[in-house]
Amino acid sequence: MSIQVWSYLDEYRELREDILAEVDKVFQSGRLILGDSVSNFEQSMAAWCGMRYGVGVNSGTDALFLGLKALGIREGDEVITVANTAVPTVSAIVSAGGVPRFVDIEPDTYLMDVRQLEDALTPRTRAVLPVHLYGQCVDMQPLMAFAAKHDLKVLEDCAQSTGALYQGKKAGSLGHMSAFSFYPTKLLGGYGDGGMVLSNEEAMSDKLKSLRMYGMKGIYYAEEHGYNSRLDEVQAAILALKLRYLDGWIDRRRQLANQYQSMLGDVLKLPVEAPGNRHAWYVYVARHPDRDRIIEELKKKDILLNISYPWPISIMRGYSHLGYGEGDLPVTESAAKEIFSLPMYPQLTDEDQETVCNEIRSIAG
Repeated sequence: MSIQVWSYLDEYRELREDILAEVDKVFQSGRLILGDSVSNFEQSMAAWCGMRYGVGVNSGTDALFLGLKALGIREGDEVITVANTAVPTVSAIVSAGGVPRFVDIEPDTYLMDVRQLEDALTPRTRAVLPVHLYGQCVDMQPLMAFAAKHDLKVLEDCAQSTGALYQGKKAGSLGHMSAFSFYPTKLLGGYGDGGMVLSNEEAMSDKLKSLRMYGMKGIYYAEEHGYNSRLDEVQAAILALKLRYLDGWIDRRRQLANQYQSMLGDVLKLPVEAPGNRHAWYVYVARHPDRDRIIEELKKKDILLNISYPWPISIMRGYSHLGYGEGDLPVTESAAKEIFSLPMYPQLTDEDQETVCNEIRSIAG
């Protein structure tokens, strides 16, 4: 059996009976779209994050897109973010009509370097989209001060940071609005796509609920142009069940991260937990100049790793119209050539983790 960077199968075996029971409740309810499962999960997820309102949508990408639309991003408005992220972050900005403006990242955390925000500011800047990457939060105190100074909106990308803490507050409760992904690999993942937007404003929640349902506030009457983006009842029921386990799963991830540190700290450049943060360890991203050879050699041993992310979005052909080129984001570009992700999920056994570490030591030690 191979050792994979992520797997849901052991989790499913553990929770199978409870999951199937929740799914059956949905099927027996007579309501398959925007019923009690969605509304109950919206409430519990918002409360768990320390926010007042949650609006379930069909993906993390749509959570970002609809969040930006609700915040009033229009054609040509600039949104400051990073290029070291998944494509959906930037795709959502462009789809909303915005223009991404990239800043570089910190060399130790790979998170947005908030010291560069002032240099990225232009008269067209309307928002900042910090990506809480890999499981920990961007330095939000100076970011929010910058946003307040320039009257900008802040939409947190929490796709990889569910349950992370910044100065004692949950990711998703630090900006004006936050977007979450429930893609299967995520810290809180469903068995299909799903997402949610959190806010503290009732008017914003109402706006999002209209946007996700064709711009309608009643039945069959659109008050504005909207979209079809609804969290599924089945996924909501599964996610509500799994939310009860999430704190324990994050504790296990933190244990695994500590074990990696003790076993590989002298062989690889390992990730760090920034001051004031409680890292949730969505992925465990190490670094080595001979990364590609290490990955290929491990593959021969049936150890399958991943790279998050091998290409900065700033140099992708699909976003060449933004005007960035090689050399514009040197820290991001340098990291992309060396980073790779080690296996990280709560059901990863100590034995499998030790096997991975021993093999890495034999190759890179």
